[in-house]
Amino acid sequence: MTEPSFTHLKPDGHPGMVDVGAKRATQREAGARAIVRVPEAVTRLLEAGEIRTRKGPVFHTAILAGTMAAKRTSDLIPLCHPLPIEGCDITIEVDDRARIVVECWVRVHHKTGVEMEALVGASVAALTIYDMCKSISHDIRIEETRLIAKTGGKSDVSSL
Repeated sequence: MTEPSFTHLKPDGHPGMVDVGAKRATQREAGARAIVRVPEAVTRLLEAGEIRTRKGPVFHTAILAGTMAAKRTSDLIPLCHPLPIEGCDITIEVDDRARIVVECWVRVHHKTGVEMEALVGASVAALTIYDMCKSISHDIRIEETRLIAKTGGKSDVSSL
């Protein structure tokens, strides 16, 4: 078994984009989740109905921001390949522990995966919720952002 190595480092130690030219295009999907913990003042407003601010409805705006971010991942993460994303679905729900759960699922038929696109989409949606709710309270925490599943390519991963 070979020892794991960083794929974005060239033999001389300098960073470089992974060459995917010889890879076969396959259907790939990845999902990421971000957890946003909000204080009771925000939770009360959520329970009263959808929060709307001068910037618009919070969850709808976060979904649009996350989708836009997923599509622009290669502009934000230096060594990511630009990908023709075929699907991006973001859901936002309040769970039974009064946490806001953001999930971003991204699909593409390509030579490289979409894990970073899913992570960026979930992250930016969570940041948008923070931005739009901070006028109520700054005691908002984005507690966790992580990959929850990926399919296609060399290996499948599921941490659900």
